[in-house]
Amino acid sequence: MRKYGWNTFRDLIYRNPAKVNQDPHVDDGDENTERGNWASKREYILSTIGYAVGLGNIWRFPYLAYKNGGGAFLIPYFVMLVVAGIPLFLLESALGQFCSQGPINTWRAVPLLQGVGIAMVMVTLIVSIYYNVILTYSLYYMFASFQSPLPWSSCLSWADSNCSSTPTVANWTQENITCPSTDVITFPVQSPSEQYWDRVALQRSSGMDETGPIVWHLALCLLLSSILVAAALFKGIKSSGKVVYFTATFPYLVIVILLIRGVTLEGARDGIEFYIGSQSNLTKLSEAQIWKDAATQIFYSLSIGWGGVMTLASYNSFNNNVVKDAFVVTLTNAGTSVLAGFAIFSILGHMAHIYKMPVGQVVKEGFGLAFIAYPDALSKLPISPLWSILFFFMLLTVGLDSQFAGIEVITTCLLDAFPKLFKNKHALLTMILVWSLMTFTPPSYGAVQFPVWGLALGWCIVLFILLSIPVIAVYKLMKAEGSPWKRLKSLCSPSKEWHPYLAVHRGERYSEERSCRMKNLENMPEVNVNVISSSWL
Repeated sequence: MRKYGWNTFRDLIYRNPAKVNQDPHVDDGDENTERGNWASKREYILSTIGYAVGLGNIWRFPYLAYKNGGGAFLIPYFVMLVVAGIPLFLLESALGQFCSQGPINTWRAVPLLQGVGIAMVMVTLIVSIYYNVILTYSLYYMFASFQSPLPWSSCLSWADSNCSSTPTVANWTQENITCPSTDVITFPVQSPSEQYWDRVALQRSSGMDETGPIVWHLALCLLLSSILVAAALFKGIKSSGKVVYFTATFPYLVIVILLIRGVTLEGARDGIEFYIGSQSNLTKLSEAQIWKDAATQIFYSLSIGWGGVMTLASYNSFNNNVVKDAFVVTLTNAGTSVLAGFAIFSILGHMAHIYKMPVGQVVKEGFGLAFIAYPDALSKLPISPLWSILFFFMLLTVGLDSQFAGIEVITTCLLDAFPKLFKNKHALLTMILVWSLMTFTPPSYGAVQFPVWGLALGWCIVLFILLSIPVIAVYKLMKAEGSPWKRLKSLCSPSKEWHPYLAVHRGERYSEERSCRMKNLENMPEVNVNVISSSWL
């Protein structure tokens, strides 16, 4: 997938084949003259931090902390970080750096499981599609924030009778039964920010079976977000490595600014106490759910198993200190989650103070926190457009550098392909899988329950990704020759293409192993390993 620009087009016109055929990933000083390397270690660290620190740190971690006992959630979170997060992150980084290949070719180490690498790429492909949509929402809200007052600060012409900035109080009378005059009943209403999200930003239809017309302001923002990603990746890591100097550092500046502003607001202490204070519920530690949420947040936040960590590390120099880098990135990611939680809950505490309701009633999850609760809170601040612009620009930059790595996974695998961690833990993994299936609840969006065909479509996507693992394994077993045991044994050993990318780094070890394997092949003529590993399929 060669990338062309004006200079390349000019060289093509003037018949300069040396420059036309030069890979945009490669510079003259790169150690790997075929694939290229990072221009500096800073670019790799910032790119990896930008990839790991994503929207999950901003809108998922604070909610999970609130849901699972506040400060008590930090105990299983950091336990899972040490037990699973750091080791797996280091493993993926080391594999990618060692062989200087993308996720698919990295699994030449175990040809039978090369479908795992394909599944990684497919996961990243699907995630990148919806991640770009989230960038679209951030762009739209950022542009909409250039208004004073903010359009979602009050119920305007787009709102219906159910829109209200405060809970509505009324006396209710039922047939033959009258409530006492001392009783007041508060019936649910929608805030202006919630109705703006549904009726203006999304123009949400009644269900999945009704798509509705094209929402043009979102379509144009989607086009713009795609252009931004394409422009940053125009020269692969050489261009994205420069962009992350801004996109990976700017969110921290905004988080600190929002935190300083938040803690000075009235009611901020209540929000922080609710997040990680005296209201922490240590009894939650005895429940399995809190440990499950901590593990899923670690995997989700660090993007383990998606191929991005391998891809970014594959452009390192061979002797880079990958252990140190893994600790820096994972601990920075965890610290960012905790810091973002303070900034989020300090302002939500102020919002709860204004509405005179418990903080728990203004806390939402996912989209609800980022595009409903937090915009509503920002609209209550002085100079609200400024804070809103900063917040949504931060969401945009946080999402962009994660998207950069996701697209780089796909392009790297295409470029690479075309020119026993859980030993004896099968019973435990089976128990976890069975428990997860037994506790599965159908997803929903607010009060809307997805139809059966929507759930079936979701399961089909999951199965489509996972099927690549057994399908590739069966394919390779069929292509191999010899007895079933010899086929399985050869496919569970590294293929002859599994080695450091550059010959200078292979040393005597891989030369001796290659000679030994070739000698064994002469003694087993019925097994044709060349058929097995002639390509990544």
